[in-house]
Amino acid sequence: MPSPFLLPVLALAVCMVGAAEFMLAPLLAPLAVAFATTPARASGLVSAYAFSYALAAPLMGWISDRTGRRRVLIAAMLLFALDGIALTLVPTLQAAMALRVLGGLAAAATIPTIFAVIADEFPPGKQTGAMGVVMLGMTVGIAAGPAVAGLLAGAWGWRAPFLVTAGGCLAAFTAGWRLLPRDRPRAPDIVRQNRDLDSKAGILRLLAAKGAWNGSAVAGYVFAGEMLRLRYGFNVASVGAAVSVFGLGLGIGNVCAGRANRYGERLETVVVLATVLVAAAMIAFMAAPIGLAAALGCLLAWGTALGVAAPASTAILAQRAGVHKGKVLAASESVNNLAVLMLMPVAASAAANYGGTSAAMLLGGVCLSGAALSATARRKTA
Repeated sequence: MPSPFLLPVLALAVCMVGAAEFMLAPLLAPLAVAFATTPARASGLVSAYAFSYALAAPLMGWISDRTGRRRVLIAAMLLFALDGIALTLVPTLQAAMALRVLGGLAAAATIPTIFAVIADEFPPGKQTGAMGVVMLGMTVGIAAGPAVAGLLAGAWGWRAPFLVTAGGCLAAFTAGWRLLPRDRPRAPDIVRQNRDLDSKAGILRLLAAKGAWNGSAVAGYVFAGEMLRLRYGFNVASVGAAVSVFGLGLGIGNVCAGRANRYGERLETVVVLATVLVAAAMIAFMAAPIGLAAALGCLLAWGTALGVAAPASTAILAQRAGVHKGKVLAASESVNNLAVLMLMPVAASAAANYGGTSAAMLLGGVCLSGAALSATARRKTA
């Protein structure tokens, strides 16, 4: 059995990755001043990181399958820390963007490899709960990262958030060096590989399904704050407090994920039901003329259902991937990121031209199509 401290260390690692990706929101203005540019051009730091992550993840997963999880993860944590430190020293925006590309590579090696480690070290019945604990770290990083970064930048300057995340990665690197299990020799398993080959179509359906429901859920969340502002006349502080309900729901879902499969005939059933709830809550929030309490309830249900579905679906993919865990889980990360990048401008255009209801129907329909595809994959592989 792995060390009881392994999951907290892995959660710390993904927390730092999540924070590093989302903490730039309050830092664009000071970064623009530091690099003598505009906030719009400084936002290229976000795109450089996101595209590097999405494109590199499958390669990193393939490498972890062949060279070992431990060495890939330790190298990624060290690279992530050094990248954050170096970014505080460079003089130009171009150099900073190049470093963000390296940060995206490190993140692409970190997240899917961590999930593959969990799948390797924990029995199937405990994988969903373990992944939920680690995803809780990601939730904390995403939810708290921008707020903490803003406070740190206000007190000590724009470099402080990058140095803090670098320090967190160094802590995860040091602890991981001691706690991560040694890579085992991977003897060829012809029977298992053939079984994995036979289930390739099912895995592709699950990847497409997760991209659809996860991408639509995250893209919808991006618009939630603006809808709250327009609908209820909120100021910036009130919008921030209201959307934090979604993060609270994510955390609740992550904590409950380990128990979710007890209430369904199979873990796949839990994912289908949770993604249907995501779609219903999202459509109700975005399209229905509801009061503030109901809107906050929809955000909470939306986040909770997504917080259950994400670790459960990751556990399913890991179990079906067999000897190709790293590659499949990395592909899932790429599909998720690319789905968000594709759906956001489409939903924004629908909202601008036809109103919030059309955007709700679009995103809700994509989410429900993902739920239906998950159900198809469940039936065909049951």
